[in-house]
Amino acid sequence: MLVFMVACGGESTDPVESGTYEGTIQEVNAEESEIYVNISDEQTLELYFIDETELVKDTTAVPFDSLATGQKVRVEVEKVGQRLDPLRVEILK
Repeated sequence: MLVFMVACGGESTDPVESGTYEGTIQEVNAEESEIYVNISDEQTLELYFIDETELVKDTTAVPFDSLATGQKVRVEVEKVGQRLDPLRVEILK
């Protein structure tokens, strides 16, 4: 994730610390293996999947194309320099 502000559909992405966050997928960009996740009314995370990103639903690994706009997710991210790397993305019910 880029830690500086980036325009996305009229909203901006926001820097956060390493940790676990819950939110709703605002946008999925399959070509870039990227998702935008609203974690509050004022905060949106821009997350680029890395090789180590684990994507699961009901404790089972699922492919990237399982993600869709409007889904609730729990993301575990690690701040690495000026970006956030998603370590785990869990699709919630």
